[in-house]
Amino acid sequence: MDLGYLTREILTEILTFANGFGIAGGLLYIFSISRKTLIPLRVAAIASGFCFLGSAILSHSIPSMFLYGLLLPLNCIRLFQMLRLIRKVQGAAAGDLSMEWLKPFMTRRNCRTGEMLFRKGDVAKEMFIAVTGRYRVVEIDKEMLPGQIFGELGLLTSENRRTASIECMETGQVLTIRYDEVWELYFENPEFGVYFLRLTSERLLRDVARLQGQLTAAST
Repeated sequence: MDLGYLTREILTEILTFANGFGIAGGLLYIFSISRKTLIPLRVAAIASGFCFLGSAILSHSIPSMFLYGLLLPLNCIRLFQMLRLIRKVQGAAAGDLSMEWLKPFMTRRNCRTGEMLFRKGDVAKEMFIAVTGRYRVVEIDKEMLPGQIFGELGLLTSENRRTASIECMETGQVLTIRYDEVWELYFENPEFGVYFLRLTSERLLRDVARLQGQLTAAST
């Protein structure tokens, strides 16, 4: 095989820092799309974007500089948001289960006295956090205090049906988040789903313990 055409000048033109950065960026991009979880994917995408941006700068490619100059900070922001969400969820799971970390993803809604937020058996599409006012679980005559979450169990039932009715006893405000948005958070971070199940499980165990206490008191 005649390789005489591969002169030193040609090799010098091919083996440049710009091409080296480009090849590294391509390998890192392939690595990123092979990841099954999003945080390693984001980290690899950031490294890939950095390499592609370096290649674009060295080769004076304005369109590539523009593209990766935008993609690199966007991936960094998304990684920061995901890590912050995980820290907040972990803090909530280890703390008082207040779900304060969920509020930035929720929408504020006004409620009037006597309004039924939902009834038992209704199709469930969203969950709530009480902010102000008073709310009552009709079936067990239990009042929901500000800061408490309700309506989350409909997400876990097979038919997405309400397991109880909630009535507004005093005008106030609640925060709501749709179930499809909750699922988006879950798919962005599977850890979110694990901690959410832990939160709801502990809440169910508290309710079971309370009912057992009431039954014991009634039988004595």
